[in-house]
Amino acid sequence: MPTPHPPLPPYPPPGGASGESDEDLAARLRGRPDGEAAQSVALLMARHWKPAHEYAVICLASPSETASMVAAAAFHQVLDRLALGEPALALRPRTLVAVRDTVKEWTAQDRITGVLPDLVKPNGGRGMRAAKSMTPENRKLAERSFQSLPGLARCLLWHTEVEADSIAVPAALLGMDTDTASAALEQAREKFREGCVHAHRELAPTKDCRFYNRLLDVPIRRGGALLPDVEQHLSECPYCRSAAEQLSHFEGGLGVLLAEAVLGWGARRYLELRAGRTPQDSARGRGSGRHGAERRRILARIPTPGRRPPGTGSGLRSSRTVLTGVGLTSAGILAAMLATGLWSHDDGADPAASTSATGNDTVPSASPRTPGPAQLPTAPAVTRLRNAASDLCLDIRGTVKEGAGTELAACSTDVTQQWSYEADGLLRSEANPELCLDSHVDAGVVILGECAEDKAKRAQDVRYDLTVQGELIPRWDEQLALAATTGEAGADIVVKVRDGSKEQRWLTDPSSVASPGSLSVTGSGAPQARPATLRNRV
Repeated sequence: MPTPHPPLPPYPPPGGASGESDEDLAARLRGRPDGEAAQSVALLMARHWKPAHEYAVICLASPSETASMVAAAAFHQVLDRLALGEPALALRPRTLVAVRDTVKEWTAQDRITGVLPDLVKPNGGRGMRAAKSMTPENRKLAERSFQSLPGLARCLLWHTEVEADSIAVPAALLGMDTDTASAALEQAREKFREGCVHAHRELAPTKDCRFYNRLLDVPIRRGGALLPDVEQHLSECPYCRSAAEQLSHFEGGLGVLLAEAVLGWGARRYLELRAGRTPQDSARGRGSGRHGAERRRILARIPTPGRRPPGTGSGLRSSRTVLTGVGLTSAGILAAMLATGLWSHDDGADPAASTSATGNDTVPSASPRTPGPAQLPTAPAVTRLRNAASDLCLDIRGTVKEGAGTELAACSTDVTQQWSYEADGLLRSEANPELCLDSHVDAGVVILGECAEDKAKRAQDVRYDLTVQGELIPRWDEQLALAATTGEAGADIVVKVRDGSKEQRWLTDPSSVASPGSLSVTGSGAPQARPATLRNRV
């Protein structure tokens, strides 16, 4: 006769004896003596305190005692709901969301920020307060799908994909055997995907989007080619491109999708800190390994702004591919950059550019003059960077020093708004040429950092690729792009999931040019020569 309860895992979960699930411990909070309730509180916190505290540090951008206060307050909220009868399923993501929301709520209270100044850091609580939503717009489908799943499915997915735990950990937290948990995990993945597809259809802005719902999902699921009319629709519809990108995560990097959909703020930094996540796991989330290769193959079939036309190679077109992918030397390509106005000369003459060729590829010259044997300008030009959506410029907040924040500000002639983009990808501040934009050291918030050598450990954190659309892509993760938290003056500069939106485009803004020129190449796609007005940095 089959037993009504599955066999228990061979060892206990952290913070409790074998056989005690989170729900077993939560049951003791409901109408039990204070002593038993206190024991349950201690055991539940032993299981989930460390991740909650680490995420509080990320949200505050500070390892101070305030992080412990935030984590404790978040636990208090979650445990109160458990005592009122809510099931204790998927406690980890619930607690993390409570941490995030606690930081945001406290930051809005002047009485609290007056005694806890750590709450008002621009790359912490103040940035969260300014954000319109904690969930990126291109993660809405995944967020909706995940929240609609049963708690058991959420627990299994979160611990295996985000925390990178073995199946035994969520099995123990749920009081299940590992075989049953493994089967339930596969069902949870399928339901999560189905929920994304269903959300895409429900939230579709047009009839065409609803019509292409299954035509989008099935080829991605089966690994086949998209129909030509589907590709055409994707090239015109950012909503469906976003859906396709989210579905691609089911072939690799599902933890990234889940963390960004549920947490939003600091999601990638939280992923990096998980103890169960090996370097291979982290690389997979960025698109490496077997699963990452499959996801890259899927992404290559999704038409997006900045992608090469069919037959000319795949992958997102960044300046790194512009500089090397067509087989030209840096001299030829930088000459083309001259024609678009990124570099120029002091004397007011037309930008000098060379004609270079490899095979049948050529770059026409914009001027017969050639500065030097490599036919390059002698130094990168200095320019402001104007955000295409807000019409505000990238500026430095406060004192110009290592660790200073960056923000949107009304465009001016201040030196703090002057930047040079160098051939090696450095985006250097003219206010202090030893400092560059660093997008990785502070959980994706862009601050000033030391300009690292090419071979330095953190060299990629201060280097960017420039796409023809005007996006600045951090080299440590090509799926992100430089953007602002809002479109208002004072908004913090961060890196967000790349979505091709106007908010992620930056324009060069030389003060003597009547109409600011885009870093991107628009119109026919050919570089357009402009008068040289930017002054070289020497």
